[in-house]
Amino acid sequence: MYKASENRYDDMPYRRCGQSGLLLPAISLGLWHNFGHVDVCNEFRKIIFHAFDRGITHFDLANNYGPPPGSAEENFGKILKEDLKLYRDEMIISTKAGYKMWSGPYGDWGSRKYLVSSLDQSLKRMGLDYVDIFYSHRPDPNTPIEETMKALDHVVRQGKALYAGISNYSADQTREASRILRELGTPCLIHQPKYSMFERWVENGLLDVLEEDGIGGIAFSPLAQGMLTNKYLKGIPEGSRAAKSHGFLQKEQITEKVIDKVKALNVIAEKRGQSLAQMAIAWLLKDKRITSVLVGASSVNQLDQNINSVANLHFEARELEAIQRILN
Repeated sequence: MYKASENRYDDMPYRRCGQSGLLLPAISLGLWHNFGHVDVCNEFRKIIFHAFDRGITHFDLANNYGPPPGSAEENFGKILKEDLKLYRDEMIISTKAGYKMWSGPYGDWGSRKYLVSSLDQSLKRMGLDYVDIFYSHRPDPNTPIEETMKALDHVVRQGKALYAGISNYSADQTREASRILRELGTPCLIHQPKYSMFERWVENGLLDVLEEDGIGGIAFSPLAQGMLTNKYLKGIPEGSRAAKSHGFLQKEQITEKVIDKVKALNVIAEKRGQSLAQMAIAWLLKDKRITSVLVGASSVNQLDQNINSVANLHFEARELEAIQRILN
């Protein structure tokens, strides 16, 4: 039977999520990859236990995480039941709905029908009475935003979720979603955008909206699918994501220009006593509007390396200027 480390809260910083009463760890664990039925059970159990032992209290899922879709929630639910049940009240568990989950007109996007049904399925897969955060995973261009937000308000009032969140919404969509939720009496807790040194769209208005409306921010893909690591310093290695014909990172994205930027950033990271990945995570956390950064992990060692980013979150002005020159 797993027993959590008594020192699990000693080193992880916790940051307030917007203007809410909720604190999140600076580093959260995302179960997007490596936790499905196709993965090795013993390895992802070790990763989850080690995350909790290092102070990660927030575990982020979605209905379609796997593969196959739903299997990450099933596996996480099994670990909860068998090993983590005693610690449920020390954990923040989030899930989402918005991408295709089942066939037909009711298994995708942002209708009330889909969101409520999906959350019911997620709770069943994980063996939970409620999740801490339930997200609309993406805006739906064909469903009124009022309907989507009312669905989030509904599940919070039902007690199936404690907080409502949104993901992948633009600045204007976020402002409107926040207004509707506030009027309904269920403020938007958090926004989960894709954000990294190589993906900076959130700086064009979204971060300002989060600050104005008291919404927390949690960045996903902070390492740009592995580009912001030492993996591609010498090109594309065999077995890497970019070497595969499928997936979100394609070989064409690893250009000579990108490799030059990665090499230059790595020089700064080394001077800071960090790996490039650690600096990339710390760079996101330098902004107080980012409550937490979601990391994935395929091993305990990789998770440790990412968590150790919090040992140095301070940047000198000259470092930030040098990073900005490289990225521009």
